[in-house]
Amino acid sequence: MAEKTLVRALNFEVFGRVQGVFFRKNTQETARKLGLVGWVRNTEKGTVVGVIQGPNEKLQKMKTWLKEVGSPRSKIERCEFSERDVTTDRDDFSIIGRGGHLKVYEKGRGTHKTKCK
Repeated sequence: MAEKTLVRALNFEVFGRVQGVFFRKNTQETARKLGLVGWVRNTEKGTVVGVIQGPNEKLQKMKTWLKEVGSPRSKIERCEFSERDVTTDRDDFSIIGRGGHLKVYEKGRGTHKTKCK
């Protein structure tokens, strides 16, 4: 487990065609490339929500990606954001599936699930 540190957190909700188009997987990959941690999940109302944590400069890049880029097949209508300072011990970016399961994607290894605590 990583040591707890104070970081900036970005809560987000993305509206539009963002489910069934690999939006969560692309969000995870983009966040990891930027060195950010957090989680993302689908909602029952058809949006994608999540929390991303890290340095403000990288959060702003991720915010732009969420608003303007997304996954190749997504159609983003709008995004809602809120930011705050948090203490965290997260050390990765997770996809949370239905039933509170983490979806772990590794290139060439498929998916395996573990229950969130």
